[in-house]
Amino acid sequence: MRKIFLFLILIILFFAFKNRKPAYVLYNSKGKKTTFSKMVSQLKKKELILFGEIHNNPISHWLQLELTKELGKTNNLILGAEMFEADNQKGLDLYLNDSVNNHNLDTMVRLWDNYRTDYKPLLDYARDNNLPFIATNIPRRYASMVYKKGGFKALDSLSSQEKLWIAPLPFPYDPDIPSYKAILEMFQGHGNPDIIKAQASKDATMAHFILKNLKENHTFLHYNGSYHSNNYEGILWYIKQQNPQIKFSSISTVNQEKLNKLNEEYIGLADYIIVVDNDMTTTY
Repeated sequence: MRKIFLFLILIILFFAFKNRKPAYVLYNSKGKKTTFSKMVSQLKKKELILFGEIHNNPISHWLQLELTKELGKTNNLILGAEMFEADNQKGLDLYLNDSVNNHNLDTMVRLWDNYRTDYKPLLDYARDNNLPFIATNIPRRYASMVYKKGGFKALDSLSSQEKLWIAPLPFPYDPDIPSYKAILEMFQGHGNPDIIKAQASKDATMAHFILKNLKENHTFLHYNGSYHSNNYEGILWYIKQQNPQIKFSSISTVNQEKLNKLNEEYIGLADYIIVVDNDMTTTY
């Protein structure tokens, strides 16, 4: 009787696990399933990790925090993010040093609308663990200048102080990078070509501040939209222009209808690809 009972329990557990619906599945660059723990063990060896998120995806943000905590147990971390602009670094530093509270931070730093739910936990982790957090992105008004006022030459009009908040001029630019060409193709021939120069100004600036703040025996963990590092382009293209030997890994986040197999189009997108169900709720 006991054997029958145990057999029935095993059958119930089998179907319970078989029918469960995971929130995400993790794949490596070749499209093979892997695990969070295996990914962490490899990322511990890197100087730079670019964590590409979908900005309103809660799985992205949860895994960013979980990865940060896991790496923080063994590695000396430097954190940085696209979501904070370089001219706001002083405000961030005041918050990290407990010199200002959340209310005052809102008056000193241009915070994204989903800051409190998605990025505040990362910033608070840095504050609580005495870690640097680098505002890597170009001030948005300067990227807008590139788009609306004639490309990179618009940046020549910035003051010497303002130029400290962007990548040193002139920075390299390749309009034939596939991700840049794809942006322009979305406009079906009606887009302003300077829109990809504006994108490049963001990528170049983020790469600049990452490299500027790298330290020996440290791991720089950078949070950015997946498009800024997918296919090892964007930020990584600029990183490799200056430091081709850097030990890095990239993570991307994608949505799929089915999670049991990585779509062909996403193979090679990054070193690790987080696949999230299309029906996942969003943070905004």
